[in-house]
Amino acid sequence: MSRTKRLRSAVADYLEANGRSNTVDIFDHLNDRFSWGATMNQVGNILAKDLRFQKVGHVRDFFRGARYTVCVWDLTSKVS
Repeated sequence: MSRTKRLRSAVADYLEANGRSNTVDIFDHLNDRFSWGATMNQVGNILAKDLRFQKVGHVRDFFRGARYTVCVWDLTSKVS
C-alpha cells in the first residue's frame, strides 16, 4: 500500500469532490495531477482493493476512440 499511498489519497479526494466517476476519468485525473502518473492496471488495482471505494455500476461509451465498458466508482458510505 505504501507505493500507491499518494495515488490512493488523490483518488479519494477526487471522488469526494466530483462524486461518482468512471475508471477512465480517474485515470486521466491521476495522470494530469502527478508527473509520474499511473498505469491503468495500477488504477484498477487501487480501486478494486481499497475498501474506501466501491463499484456502483458500468457504463459503455466511447473512450480513446473506441467503445469500451468501464466501471463506475464511488466512495463507500460510512457505516456507524
